[in-house]
Amino acid sequence: MEVKYAVPDMLGYYGDFGGAFIPEMLYSNVENLRLRYLTIIEDPVFQKEIEALLRDYVGRPTPLFFAERLSSRLGSAIYLKREDLCHTGAHKINNTIGQILLADRLGKKRIIAETGAGQHGVATATVCALKGLECIVYMGEKDIERQAPNVARMKMLGAKVIPATSGSKTLKDATNEAIRDWINNPEDTHYIIGSVVGPHPYPDMVARFQSVISKEIRSQLLDKTGNELPTRVVACVGGGSNAAGAFYHFLEEESVDIVAVEAAGHGIYSGMSAATTQLGVPGILHGSKSIVMQTPDGQVTEPHSISAGLDYPGIGPMHAHLFKSKRGIFMSATDEEALSWAFELSKLEGIIPALETAHAFAALERMSLAQTDVTVVCLSGRGDKDLGTYMNAMNEQ
Repeated sequence: MEVKYAVPDMLGYYGDFGGAFIPEMLYSNVENLRLRYLTIIEDPVFQKEIEALLRDYVGRPTPLFFAERLSSRLGSAIYLKREDLCHTGAHKINNTIGQILLADRLGKKRIIAETGAGQHGVATATVCALKGLECIVYMGEKDIERQAPNVARMKMLGAKVIPATSGSKTLKDATNEAIRDWINNPEDTHYIIGSVVGPHPYPDMVARFQSVISKEIRSQLLDKTGNELPTRVVACVGGGSNAAGAFYHFLEEESVDIVAVEAAGHGIYSGMSAATTQLGVPGILHGSKSIVMQTPDGQVTEPHSISAGLDYPGIGPMHAHLFKSKRGIFMSATDEEALSWAFELSKLEGIIPALETAHAFAALERMSLAQTDVTVVCLSGRGDKDLGTYMNAMNEQ
C-alpha cells in the first residue's frame, strides 16, 4: 500500500508542509537527530525497552471503552480510547518515554520542554525523574495561573518551571523560550517537543511514539466488534499529538473518516479563536512550514482557547497536509460548547475529561452519526487539571 499521509518524505515534508527551518546554531543538533532517530528507535533493544516501560510504567494498553449512555444519547456506537488512564493522566507520556530513551542514547543530560496545559510538562518531568536527568520546563505565565495543579506536580517531580512572560504568555511563547534555551545550550541539551510540530524529524518522531494509540485501537476494536476499522476516529487538535497518534494507523485506510476538532474560542471569526485551519495560511512557525494564524505581513496572530493545550496559532504539518488534501475532516468547537460537553460527559459516563478533549465530544452532535456507525473518540486526558475552570463555570450558573 502506498503511504501518502502517515510518513513524511526524506526532507520531512507531508505534501507541502514540514521541513526544518532552524537557526544555524541548532543545525548540528537537529541534523544529528535526523540522521540517527530512525536507527535508534527501530533498534530491537530500544523497542524492547520502550515496550516494557509503556506496559509496566505507563499502564498500556489503555482500555477502549464502549460508552453506553453516550451512545444511547447520540443514537450511534461511541467508543472512548482511554488515554486519560495513562500514568500522569494524558497521552503525553507516550512521547516523553520514547524521547527520554532517545536522549539517553544521544548522550544528552539536560532536558528542556515547553508546555501549555501542563500535561506535557508533567510527563517530561516524570521521565526525567525516572532517569535522573535535569529538567527545565517553559510555560506561559497565563497558563501557569490557570493550570496551577500541573505546575505543582512538575515542581514536586524536581523540574524547574520557567514562566514565559512575552506575547500572549501561552504555549506559543513557551515554545519560543524553549527554542532560545536550546540555541544557547546545544551540546548537552535535548529538547523534548510535546506535539507533532517543530523542525523535522520532530513531527514524524512524535507521531511514531504516539502511534501506539491507533495500533491498540485496531486490535481492541477487532476483539470487541469483529472489525478493526471504525467508521471514524475523532480527536481534538492543537499542535496535534493525540490526534496524530489516534489517526496514524488509519490514515491509509480510506474507508475510515479522520475527524480533527480545533478550538474555536469565542467563535471562529470572533478575533478570539485558535481554529488554525479556518483562519490560517501557509507559513513558518517553530521550525516547520505549516498552516499558521498570521497577519498579512506575517506576524503571528494571538490565538485564544479556554483550553491551554489548544491555545496555539499553528498546527502540525501532518495535520496541515490532511486538511489541504481533504483526507481529514476539520471541525471546531467553542469554549462554551467544550465546557458544556465536559459536564455532559461527566454526568453520562462518570468521566471528567480535560478541556482539550471536551472539544472533540462537542463536535459529535454536529456529525451525521448513523445507527450502524462505530466512532472512536480519543479521550486524550483527564480533567483534574481543569477543575478550577469547571468550578468557576459551576459558580456562574
